[in-house]
Amino acid sequence: MSGTRSRYSYPVFVAAIVALFAFSAISLADAQERKSIRWATSSTGSYGYKVAAQMLKALEDALGGEYTVTVNPYPATTAAMKATMNGEAEIGYTADVGMTQVYNNEGPFKDFKAEKGRMVHTWYAYPMESFMAVHAPKAEQFKSLRDFSGKPVFFTPAGFMNWLNFQRTFKALGYEFKHVQIGESAQADALQAGTVIGAVAYTTAGRSLPSYWRETELRTDIKIINPSPEEVQKLTAANLAPVEINPADAFSKDVGVKTILGVPLLFAYNVRADLPEEVVYKMLTAFYQQRENLAKADPGFVPMARDFVGMQTKGINANPDIPVHPGLAKFLKEHKAWNDKWKIAGK
Repeated sequence: MSGTRSRYSYPVFVAAIVALFAFSAISLADAQERKSIRWATSSTGSYGYKVAAQMLKALEDALGGEYTVTVNPYPATTAAMKATMNGEAEIGYTADVGMTQVYNNEGPFKDFKAEKGRMVHTWYAYPMESFMAVHAPKAEQFKSLRDFSGKPVFFTPAGFMNWLNFQRTFKALGYEFKHVQIGESAQADALQAGTVIGAVAYTTAGRSLPSYWRETELRTDIKIINPSPEEVQKLTAANLAPVEINPADAFSKDVGVKTILGVPLLFAYNVRADLPEEVVYKMLTAFYQQRENLAKADPGFVPMARDFVGMQTKGINANPDIPVHPGLAKFLKEHKAWNDKWKIAGK
């Protein structure tokens, strides 16, 4: 009896092994057929990383399962931009001020040469607003942004877009930008100790604070120092007109002002021109169709949900000489928002 069982079980075993290898080969072939999209963002504690992680599945679904999307954090937004332009990623986190500096070869991009090509206008997602904060017991020493000229300030981590935003803010005002780099988690201690006399905070769409700023306001009392009327006038003349923010929408404590005046910037997830037109078009169409759900999931998307198409044209108009990705051009033409003065990348 045992010999009979052995005679029949061996062929069955072999057949099972053959079937297993055949299935594995099919699965491997299927995996190899899927292309890869790497999404470069700033650090894991940043809003840019949080949003990309939330959007990952939506993008994969929009592309019909043809692509595997991975989100890769970098120390700062400028690092994510350089990684994208050097071919280490397909989508890069950026902002209008970062795109300006790339194409003007200035700031952190002064000697930078893109190995695979510069990013182009692709998808503008949400606004942010930058403003100055101090340790509350020392707030009486400060009347305007002039009081921070040439003084040690943590202008957000070096390479962040809000860091660049305050560089252009101080340049427009004629002030000296003296940045002191510290760890984000050390910000509250640095303000209390006087290692830095101020720190730049920022909101997304006038609401969300980054996680490290949420920690700071829980650990210590802070006050906001707004630009003076004269400074507001100068910033407005430089196309950096401050926007009004309700402190209660962003902070859990009183920050000393009824209205925060933040210098705005527009954030984007841009790509190089060599990413296929249909990939970008499908991405934009999917996000457009889901804009209301995105806004319900995160208040930072509310402005985009209200005027998705208008946010794209605003992003382009911030740097109208930078080429537009063909996928975005197709999307805007479909929505009758294309301007023939703009240049399509590769054409």
